[in-house]
Amino acid sequence: MAQKLKFGNGTWATKKGSTLAYNDENNNYKPLPFTTTRNSIATRVNKQGLIEVVGNDVPRIDYTDSTEGALLLENSATNLITYSEDLSVLSKVSTGTASSPSTTANYAIAPDGTMTATRVVFDLNGGTTINDRSILRQSISTGSYYASIYVKSTNGTEQKVMWHDGSEFNITTVTNEWKRITYDTRDNISYVGISLDGDANLDVSDILVWGFQVENGNVASSYIPTNGSSATRQADTASGSGNSEVFNDSEGVLFANISAFVGAGGGTRRIEVSNSVNASQYVRLQIANGDGSLYGTVDNGSRQFIFNATSFDATLSNRISLKYKQNDFSLFLNGFEVGSSNVGSTFANGVLTQVNFSSTASEFYGKTKEIAYYDTALTDAELEVLTSYETLTELVTELNLNEL
Repeated sequence: MAQKLKFGNGTWATKKGSTLAYNDENNNYKPLPFTTTRNSIATRVNKQGLIEVVGNDVPRIDYTDSTEGALLLENSATNLITYSEDLSVLSKVSTGTASSPSTTANYAIAPDGTMTATRVVFDLNGGTTINDRSILRQSISTGSYYASIYVKSTNGTEQKVMWHDGSEFNITTVTNEWKRITYDTRDNISYVGISLDGDANLDVSDILVWGFQVENGNVASSYIPTNGSSATRQADTASGSGNSEVFNDSEGVLFANISAFVGAGGGTRRIEVSNSVNASQYVRLQIANGDGSLYGTVDNGSRQFIFNATSFDATLSNRISLKYKQNDFSLFLNGFEVGSSNVGSTFANGVLTQVNFSSTASEFYGKTKEIAYYDTALTDAELEVLTSYETLTELVTELNLNEL
């Protein structure tokens, strides 16, 4: 298989404003940079498993889900919590027999490796009803939000905590390992926090908390640190890898191993081969806004091939390939052909010149483990192998299946 563009798959090279792909034709590596931008700091999980702040325009290779890493691209988001790490400054409220929670700032090592985790002790004083509540919270502008926070047991035994926005929801067991818990708030709330009440069947909960974040949207985006006021992470972009020597206008295959943030900030998610960000001719993988279904499209000024895979979870790590050749088009997903056509034309010379993570304001936001381009139309057997997972364990893990 003649692979002309290689990106990711455990091999990353980044610097400010640039992320490299490669062309290793004739054993001669030629760098093919994506231009990457973000007009703010941002965070990622590094190889050591710690949350790390990176500067403006620095690409983020994130190791949250994989030891091989993935390019993290996100829409802009604002953390409305004004002190995301020193949670001792939040409001402390109690009802019924409960005491207001006690807090100790800078008590333990946080998920970023610093001594900034806050200890919180909730005490119901024997209270057993929902009216016996110990609450830690912050007021926010009235609306609907997505909340997240990192929690860990202080003493090594399992604890409990629940979200609070005027009522309590989602009792969570807190273990001796840091984990991020999330909550999609109700409409028109004016504050959000965490709490303990009698429904938890626990009188005292002694936990560590860190990285409190409340943002618009319906996903928990990467952690945005704050210290005294809200803070905004600007959107990431990546585009322009390749040149006319890499791409074949008459035939080829675009491959991607990706997961997408569907609905985060609105719009569709696109990765395509074309000649500019706003091109009218392209080989495109598109994840639709709303239902998150997958489209594979080839358009040379008029649409030649389009197929929609509806049995598709865009939030999982999917292996996708789109093949184009005169009267020979197909879309493969996780080892299976999900669409094909034996009618259609390809492109005039010089049309395909670059890979982009965006098209006409439809930026790709998600995690990219690998992008590859082949300058020949692979066989069905080759495409099946390319899009299949190598082991059963990898398949079960990446697609969130139950191993029987």
